[in-house]
Amino acid sequence: VMIEYCHTLDEDTIEVSKSVSPLENVISPGDDVRSGQPVLRRGRHLRPQDIGLLAGLGISRVEVTRRAKIAIISTGDEVVDIHTRPLPGQVRDVNRYSLSAFCQALGAVPFAMGRCKDEFEALKEKIGQGLEVADSVWISGGSSVGTRDLTLKVFQALGEFELLVHGISISPGKPTIIGRVRGKPVIGLPGHISSALVVAEVFLAPFLARLSGLEQDQEPFGGRVTAEMSRNVESASGRDDYLRVRLVRQGDRLKAEPIFGKSGLISPLVEGHGLVRIHRNKEGLYEGEQVEVRLFEWMPFFMDGAS
Repeated sequence: VMIEYCHTLDEDTIEVSKSVSPLENVISPGDDVRSGQPVLRRGRHLRPQDIGLLAGLGISRVEVTRRAKIAIISTGDEVVDIHTRPLPGQVRDVNRYSLSAFCQALGAVPFAMGRCKDEFEALKEKIGQGLEVADSVWISGGSSVGTRDLTLKVFQALGEFELLVHGISISPGKPTIIGRVRGKPVIGLPGHISSALVVAEVFLAPFLARLSGLEQDQEPFGGRVTAEMSRNVESASGRDDYLRVRLVRQGDRLKAEPIFGKSGLISPLVEGHGLVRIHRNKEGLYEGEQVEVRLFEWMPFFMDGAS
């Protein structure tokens, strides 16, 4: 009986002011966890409530998968330190910090290897160092087919290289390289930050999830919601377009507003809540069409916070 329903009449007698059913407010053995019952299965992310359950069972240590280590290299003669005022034709090293934060948000450990000029031997040395300290190496910039795009050539020169993908039929993010060097995954990302982060969200988030031991039915992203398109959007067939959207609540409906901008711009990423995939067999989306919004891991969207 809960103490607030008990009243002392004398030293030997209490009055209970509420009727009580048998075993009400009583936790019996096996009510919470039965003997021999599995409580946490392999391949799931440990949440605060999971840690609490383990503590309640007197378990202070469990085997976990080691956090993935990712070496991140920014390339390009035009890339300068973020504390430097860029001259015409130069850009600050945004990708290094954005990709490092992306890794941290997904539980990986980033190793920022610094900037590298468009020089073959310098990039080869930098990637070699990354392979020594990390499980995977990501290079931003230099993944296309221009004369100064050295990433693929350096991968090949490192030896024991297996090319899996060079060019993906998505927009943004087409000039992406995926391969293996000496058995370790290597990724060549586009230099534009918006393209690099779309590739990271679409391909590298599930990659990190698998590398971290998550089972395939565990959602590695920030989540997904269904919304209505706020306007018509055109798309070129033959490739998957990933459209940045802002989520806005209108009455009891959730609207997805497209955010347009050039691939080198950062502000559209900050304004957006997630991505909508336009399938390669479609030529666009219609106003009012139901779409699935893939929420950004680095900017969780709270339904009650939409405006």
